[in-house]
Amino acid sequence: MAVVADEDHEQQVKQPEKKKPESEDDKRRKKIVPGSLMKAIVRPGGGESKPAEGNQVIYHCTVRTLDGVTVESTRSEFGGKGTPIRHVIGKSKIILGLLEGIPTMLKGEVAMFKMKPEMHYGEKDCPVAAPDNFPKDSELHFEIELIEFSKVKVITDDLGVLKKVIEEGQSWETPREPYEVKAWISAKSGDGKVILSRTKDEPYFFTFGKPEVPKGLELAIATMPRGEKAVIYVKSQYYTESTLMPVVEGVDEVHFEVELVHFIQVRDVLGDGRLIKRRIRDGRGEFPMDCPLQDSLLRVHYKGLLLNEEKTVFYDTRIDNNGQPLEFSSGEGLVPQGFEMSVRLMLPGEVSLVTCPPDYAYDKFERPANVPEGAYVQWEIELLDFNTPKDWTGFSFREIMDDVEKIKGTGNRLFKEEKFELAKAKYEKVLREFNHVHPQDDEEGKEFANTRAFPFLPCECTQNLLHLNVAACLLKLGEHKKSIETCNKVLDANPVHVKALYRRGMAYMASGDYEEARADFNKMMSIDKSSEASAKAALLKLKKEEQEVERRVRRQFKGLFDKRPGEIAEVGTNDGQDDEATSENVEKDDLDNLDDQEERTRQTTAPPPPPGILSQLRKLFASVGLNRCTIL
Repeated sequence: MAVVADEDHEQQVKQPEKKKPESEDDKRRKKIVPGSLMKAIVRPGGGESKPAEGNQVIYHCTVRTLDGVTVESTRSEFGGKGTPIRHVIGKSKIILGLLEGIPTMLKGEVAMFKMKPEMHYGEKDCPVAAPDNFPKDSELHFEIELIEFSKVKVITDDLGVLKKVIEEGQSWETPREPYEVKAWISAKSGDGKVILSRTKDEPYFFTFGKPEVPKGLELAIATMPRGEKAVIYVKSQYYTESTLMPVVEGVDEVHFEVELVHFIQVRDVLGDGRLIKRRIRDGRGEFPMDCPLQDSLLRVHYKGLLLNEEKTVFYDTRIDNNGQPLEFSSGEGLVPQGFEMSVRLMLPGEVSLVTCPPDYAYDKFERPANVPEGAYVQWEIELLDFNTPKDWTGFSFREIMDDVEKIKGTGNRLFKEEKFELAKAKYEKVLREFNHVHPQDDEEGKEFANTRAFPFLPCECTQNLLHLNVAACLLKLGEHKKSIETCNKVLDANPVHVKALYRRGMAYMASGDYEEARADFNKMMSIDKSSEASAKAALLKLKKEEQEVERRVRRQFKGLFDKRPGEIAEVGTNDGQDDEATSENVEKDDLDNLDDQEERTRQTTAPPPPPGILSQLRKLFASVGLNRCTIL
């Protein structure tokens, strides 16, 4: 057996590596014929390394005819601008002779390349356009001085922004909008003229996302960790006006020298500018790997302030909690949503200032007596530490089953509190962990198959009901398609599962698929007569939903078919008031110990026109005699 394994391993080792796809430059190199490109070293270079694929090369180039007449040059003494050329090997468009010749040079070397026309601009399908009046059909000398070459990071695909790292940074976290950044910055034009001197007293302070530095510079700094030093090459299209410096006319590119001193993490947590977390003291570890996970036990000190002129403090754990920190488990809805979302983005030891809108603060949570309704608040939070959640590895069977009950109970509480996303996470956790539970004896197997929450039901039913709890959460969250898919997991295993049919029917109805919903409710009654009341109530609601949609559609297309041929009909407008129809929403709770509750009704606003609107239009048109249309 061992020998066979060794042979298999040997065969795996001997398997040839996949060949790298042939690039366009490789195809061009195949055109080179002996004698078409000749090289003579004018001045030797230093070192041993030579430019490689992906390196940026900076060089001066002077082109002459074979009798010594200068055609063009980058050097000022020969009529050029004095700015050397920058190319990235394998990325930039470059003539074939230099594509082949520059990788043979050392740093500081000066070489003369004699090229036949097919090696410069005379190449068939040359990717580089020849300058005006360039003798592209002549054999020419290209004098190249390789000033330097180095690895670079390509920031933009058009090579308009490149970055060369001079000194590595201290971390991997990098700034982004709307972070606040401090950096030493200086700038030169491509020919070495100083555009911006490095400030002596303080680093430059700016906020990402605002026009405070040129766009190309911001794109490159977004790749820099704290402490990194780099040269950033920015071409004119990315050299935009900013408060840092004006745009200098006639400069094709700018070379920035940047040292990223520090940045403050500022996060727009919701993405709409309402919930802002601003780090005011760094924590321990790396973001986000060392941030709290779901179900972690967190310990924090915090101070809550109103955003009034006095900045009134409404709670301080160091004063109002006898100096003791607040302890809570994440994912259980025990603190305002905006508070928990922000703490989940913190590192141990970090202090952050969080500005929170009322709907993520206390409008949907128990409000302190001195916090007005609808008030924005600010929390100054210090995350002292946290304990990561334990998985069931190493747990005894009894500990596992107790934890299952606790998690399900928490999910049920969260569902009742209308915290559906958190409730769903609890049910899904139990479903995931169930796959790793292995009873060790018959007694444990019996208990596992008959959990305390569902006596006399097999374990499969326990999992089915958890799936239906997830489906109920998805339905509340408006994710109708996912709710249907979750119900299908139950119905695939048990096609006559009445509660799964009911839940799927409600999801179909919410998504506007009325025929599918009706089929599920009717099937319920045919399977279990005791479900007839629930099914009939659901069918009644379904009928009202259909009538309401038909009424809205009729109103919207009012007058469309009342005109004579040739006249233009005005589509009816909806003033918004008629969209607010109420209907009974009969729904039976499937949530574990809530399973035996009576059917309940609640008033809901009519949903917007559902995805099944086309089927409703067909019915409407049929009802007014337009089920057959002829195109003349």
